[in-house]
Amino acid sequence: MSYANDMNAPLPAPPEVPADVTAVPAPPAPGAKRPRARLNTAELRMACMRLSRRVRFESEGDVRPGQFGVLANLAANGARTPGELASDDHVQAPSMTRTITMLADRGWVRRDDHPTDRRQILVSITDEGRTALKASRRQRDEWVNRRAATLSDDERRILAEATPILMRLANS
Repeated sequence: MSYANDMNAPLPAPPEVPADVTAVPAPPAPGAKRPRARLNTAELRMACMRLSRRVRFESEGDVRPGQFGVLANLAANGARTPGELASDDHVQAPSMTRTITMLADRGWVRRDDHPTDRRQILVSITDEGRTALKASRRQRDEWVNRRAATLSDDERRILAEATPILMRLANS
């Protein structure tokens, strides 16, 4: 048989693989890029939005969702102008003014003259505001903990591993 005839010969059938053997992909060659994992961004976005909404609205407490963000901002960043608070929360100035007025009426924030600009005021959180914020955070954490308690150990581990990644996305 000549070499030319060997090229036209049928190839032997591949060996049969037992049904209980799972194919494992070969590791990538050194220096080769791994294929990017597929991510359903629409489902991830919807899950994050729904969870956020449920935590905000289903947690019992005195602090409303819009108020919570302002109190948390002031607790983390110190005194801010109403314009800075509005910009941080991505709301219009009149909406922020209403929120600040409600918070001030409850004694949770204080309005002081701006030290260098007489046209401005500075809003800061009071001790009562810190107490309300702490209670609201505790209630929100309790709500999440009650839901997380229904998850398997593996699911809880996966969420624990995903948390820093989600924080990085949220803060980017």
